[in-house]
Amino acid sequence: MSLNGTNEKEEPRYIKLNAKDNVVITVNFGGLKEGTEFSCGLKLTEYVPQGHKVALKDLVQGEAIVRYGEVIGYALQPIKRGSWVKESLIDMPAPPELDLLPIANNVPEPLPLLEGYTFEGYRNADGSVGIKNILGITTSVQCVAGVLSYAVKRIKEEILPKYPNVHDVVALEHNYGCGVAINAPEAIVPIRTIQNIALHPNFGGEVMVVGLGCEKLRPETLVPDGEEEPIISLQDQQGFTNMVHTILEMAEGRLRRLNERKRVTCPASDLVIGLQCGGSDAFSGVTANPAVGYAADLLVRAGATVMFSEVTEVRDAVHLLTPRAVNEEVGRKLIHEMKWYDEYLQRGQSDRSANTSPGNKKGGLSNIVEKSLGSVAKSGSSAIIDVLAPGERATKKGLIFAATPAGDFVCGTLQLASGMHMQVFTTGRGTPYGLAMAPVIKVSTRNALTEQWHDLIDVNAGRIATGEATIEEVGWEIFHYILDVASGRKQTWTDHWGLHNSLCLFNPAPVT
Repeated sequence: MSLNGTNEKEEPRYIKLNAKDNVVITVNFGGLKEGTEFSCGLKLTEYVPQGHKVALKDLVQGEAIVRYGEVIGYALQPIKRGSWVKESLIDMPAPPELDLLPIANNVPEPLPLLEGYTFEGYRNADGSVGIKNILGITTSVQCVAGVLSYAVKRIKEEILPKYPNVHDVVALEHNYGCGVAINAPEAIVPIRTIQNIALHPNFGGEVMVVGLGCEKLRPETLVPDGEEEPIISLQDQQGFTNMVHTILEMAEGRLRRLNERKRVTCPASDLVIGLQCGGSDAFSGVTANPAVGYAADLLVRAGATVMFSEVTEVRDAVHLLTPRAVNEEVGRKLIHEMKWYDEYLQRGQSDRSANTSPGNKKGGLSNIVEKSLGSVAKSGSSAIIDVLAPGERATKKGLIFAATPAGDFVCGTLQLASGMHMQVFTTGRGTPYGLAMAPVIKVSTRNALTEQWHDLIDVNAGRIATGEATIEEVGWEIFHYILDVASGRKQTWTDHWGLHNSLCLFNPAPVT
């Protein structure tokens, strides 16, 4: 990556990422006006907003437009040197042909181990570790959500203060459970998601399920070994007040036990960290995502599990990932998830181009190809050791691709089901998104966003674009911040403000 100029406020700046690139992106906040000349002699023929692309040479119609050293599209008409390369001037290329991808032919060598890094977590009876101490109350059907919400409000007001070592009580509400084709093959996705979330390590093994009594998703399928003791069926209760009383009584017994949990020193290898981006812009693949990728490599070196996701934001860069699969089986699993999602989109008469949002485009991302090339930077440089279908639990340590849709809330829900303790979330446009079950570390791509949202952004990677910090320095900052948050020494802004979005299940099966 090369930076043009030395002072953002005094000199115009652009970023070129690869020697092959024939476009660059502008750095200066507010954009650059027509006639602006860079120190290399490049002169703008028109106003170009911050983060948008400028042609480094005259491009003829049909010529490849290259960023990240990869083709992101083809010129629909001649484009002059120094002009704004707008979305409307770019013809998006076809996605990589899945059956022709190289597999496991460039597996990265393991990086040197990082030893001695620890955090203070809650060791569970099954050997897993939590980083929060929470009572999670699962629902088996949406019908009970209103009663449970009322009960949880009472629990927080009347009971939780008696148990100061418990951080929160969370109602795991969702829109599934009945009115669905429960035996359809793809129903396994929402079912295993709910099952795995109920057993999240932050809940300390204290499973509790509130059901109705007539739903298709049987409550006993959500508890270990089909036990009935942790289940409350509202249709068995004598009226509303008795429903609430029964929930409060069962909750207090679990809160009493959770209150006895104590933090103990745990190796960093016990962590499961999820990676995600939302409100992405042209700086995402330049600053925040590469820094997170560096932190991901550090975590893998420390023995931890790291998950990156978002199928449509991987699909157009999958040719860069299959060579990193640790073996052919893992590479084939990655291709399988890409094919499955291609077919899923086709059934909905859509394709991967539907991913890119108006905000992405306003931030300088012309299409999903450009977005994907920046998105996969979060994965760092380690070998991919496993691939998970949506909602599957992670069982291996190292870098994993956990297949999910790219929507923030759906991805976050599925990563929780996979066992994620904490999520590192990069953003260029900004989003107050958060999760009640797991901390969300917000990493900004731009200085301007950090200044604007000074009480929502945890780590500022925008300093990389202005030359104030390196990718490595911000990567180490993120790594240490993860350990501090996991230990309870630091709190993310989303947890500080209590900004928690609802769970959002991915249900590709029919609704009846």
